[in-house]
Amino acid sequence: MARKGSSTISQEELYPAVHEPARPATDDTLDDARMLDLDVEQESPFLRGQKRVSVRRGSLPKKAATGLTWGVLALIVFFSCSAAVAALYHYGEHSWRFRIDSSDDIELAGLQNVTRFQIMEVMGGDIGRNIFFVPLSARKQALEKIPWVESASVMRFVPNRLRIEIHERTPVAFARVGSKILLIDSVGTLMELPAAGKKKYSFPVILGMNAGEPVSTRAARMKIYNDLVSQLDAGGAHYSQELSEVDLSDAEDVKVLPSDPMGEVLVHLGSSNYIERYRIYVSHVREWRQQFDKLESVDLRYDRQIIVNPDLQGTAKQTPLSILSVKAAMAAGMKPAALITHQLTTPKPAAVLTDSAKPPAKIATGKKSVKKHHKVVAKAASKPSTALAQNKTTSKPDPSPIPTTSAAPGTAAAKAGNKPSPAIAKGEDHP
Repeated sequence: MARKGSSTISQEELYPAVHEPARPATDDTLDDARMLDLDVEQESPFLRGQKRVSVRRGSLPKKAATGLTWGVLALIVFFSCSAAVAALYHYGEHSWRFRIDSSDDIELAGLQNVTRFQIMEVMGGDIGRNIFFVPLSARKQALEKIPWVESASVMRFVPNRLRIEIHERTPVAFARVGSKILLIDSVGTLMELPAAGKKKYSFPVILGMNAGEPVSTRAARMKIYNDLVSQLDAGGAHYSQELSEVDLSDAEDVKVLPSDPMGEVLVHLGSSNYIERYRIYVSHVREWRQQFDKLESVDLRYDRQIIVNPDLQGTAKQTPLSILSVKAAMAAGMKPAALITHQLTTPKPAAVLTDSAKPPAKIATGKKSVKKHHKVVAKAASKPSTALAQNKTTSKPDPSPIPTTSAAPGTAAAKAGNKPSPAIAKGEDHP
């Protein structure tokens, strides 16, 4: 196929001549024409367009410039905020608006037995101080050193107010310490009695506590006391409410003193099975009162053996109570029987009630044997009889086992029925 011919475009058609008045051709005119032709160079429509080349306008990329701008703005904001905080801190430090003027600016909550005076002894130094300079944690620790305070919280409220919340300890018993009567909680912390007539408690008195001993020692004794109370009150018995005194001097021999209008009886309960042994006392105390002229103590520590009126060497001599302490204890609800000052007494006549067919000739105590006791043991199968043997050579009932039958403790005593014979076999005197 033949290509269609195209006409040739002349230079004149592309660049039409401008009609100007004819001027004579001179050398200057020719030079101007050449320069004009060079300056006004037009692109031919038949040439390919040239690619544009971007020209860098700055020394940093656009992203870097943007990041630098934001960084400068952040620094400006930071320094502005710092200056504002510094100005605010300076204002809060020196302004009178944030100063605790008086004790009225200290609010107290939860006080029952802790006095406001005790709190002000700790917080009084902060009166006149800026509220932001009160060390809250240090004040909290100082408040918790007050015996009645179990935990405390100290809070500040702008502009110039403090709030203190106190959680007090819960007492569980009285404690006789020297010549004073105090209250004690379940972990062994001693507390002063509240103001007279403020509150009454129906607690027994615990013996064996010392003010100078570490808290851990008292805590161990209170663990025994808590176990005793929980056992005596198990099943709704509430036997602990009958107690006027609990002696924890010996952890292996817990002694209790029940309140009884017929006369107080010191009951040895040992170190376990408190509820079973106390029930033996409750069920046989009337029978023992009928058998013996005077019932002072009962030792229930041994299986199938009950010792009535043992010596009281285990009861230590106590310091007499002061008159003020007695009045405060009575006002707090302490039972009168617990206010008696117990002292060391001479050994009492003892009767051992068992179901043995033959009484033992000797009772071993450690490595040495005690001199022969003359006593009559009530027999289960024969005619009942009882006697008292006076023992002045032993300081503690014999823990050695005595041959017994399977009868329950106190059975022989229950069958005896009458008071013991006037004949009392006397033992040896002290060497």
